[in-house]
Amino acid sequence: MALLMFAAVCCAAPVGNAISTYVALKTGAQDDGGIAEGGSAADIPPRMLTAYKKAVQHVGTFVAKCQGMRWPILAGIAKVESNHAVGRNIAGNGDIRPKIYGVLLNGSGVGGNTTVFPDTDGGKWDGTSRGERAVGPFQFMPSTWESVGKDGNGDKTADPHNADDAALGAAIYLCGNGRDLTKRAQLKAAILQYNHSSEYVANVLGWIDQYTAAAKDPGLKNVSGKVRTAIEAALSQRGVPYSWGGGNASGKSYGICCSPSGKSGASIKGFDCSGLTVYAYAKAGVRLPRTAAAQAGVGQRLPAGLGTGVLKPGDLVFYAYAPGRDSTIYHVGIYVGSGQMINAARPGTVVRLDSVNAMSGYAGGARLL
Repeated sequence: MALLMFAAVCCAAPVGNAISTYVALKTGAQDDGGIAEGGSAADIPPRMLTAYKKAVQHVGTFVAKCQGMRWPILAGIAKVESNHAVGRNIAGNGDIRPKIYGVLLNGSGVGGNTTVFPDTDGGKWDGTSRGERAVGPFQFMPSTWESVGKDGNGDKTADPHNADDAALGAAIYLCGNGRDLTKRAQLKAAILQYNHSSEYVANVLGWIDQYTAAAKDPGLKNVSGKVRTAIEAALSQRGVPYSWGGGNASGKSYGICCSPSGKSGASIKGFDCSGLTVYAYAKAGVRLPRTAAAQAGVGQRLPAGLGTGVLKPGDLVFYAYAPGRDSTIYHVGIYVGSGQMINAARPGTVVRLDSVNAMSGYAGGARLL
């Protein structure tokens, strides 16, 4: 029954979805700190995203020769280390509560630790004098923090439990004595220094690549006619909140109750995924059915087996619980090129640009024009 409910009114992420690269950028809003680079993120709390961007701005003060530090690098590390402190309260000054502590590194095997790390900070940062444990959103060892920790928010304290301080410390640590992080080999070396595991490096690089793809503006130079009209209509709605059941051919609207996770759109004026596509294509003179699964039956179907390389700007992009079975489609976006789509992902997010790999269960596309 839950599956049918998901298909009926899109577009929450599927239950158990482990892929959550939902980055909203270029919304025209200003972040905290005066960084006018874009809006918010679904899997990156806005205050954390601001911290990453501030760290990039300030790392040159401490490592003058560092090149190529970008916020997606910091986001990739923090995603793997703490999932961007999701679930914690992040205060305006960047303080994160409850504090984030790793397992006690006493060689017990819990959490995969097999080596004893004696206490170095008397519990100042990790809350215990019985040994060491990693701390904060970037999971610094207290001994490492003592060497790279800096004040990132201007309160004259370098605290690994503060988003600004921790992000700046991570940037300094990754920069080393002046790495060029635009070079893949040096980026890998920096990540390997953070955690000496090839699996860890591959995981972090995957997130960095996805965040990087999502951060790029779509190039529409060669897109014209009705396709361009539809894409620009969708792009014009960036920053509009997600509303379960919201959106129609006239624009954003109040949604309904309730998503399978219990989220109501009744008090939110915005779009869900298929509401956004209905609106965008209405502007181009194309009438679409209301649900994502039904929209898969319109136009030229592009099977998932062809891969994402066949997608062209303006194509609808589908995601399903069981790719190959269109009745299980739960989500739709609008492809804009360069591996990106315009997306209304789930409750609590806004319309934004995402990587086409942001959702799980790629189920192909549909070409309407």
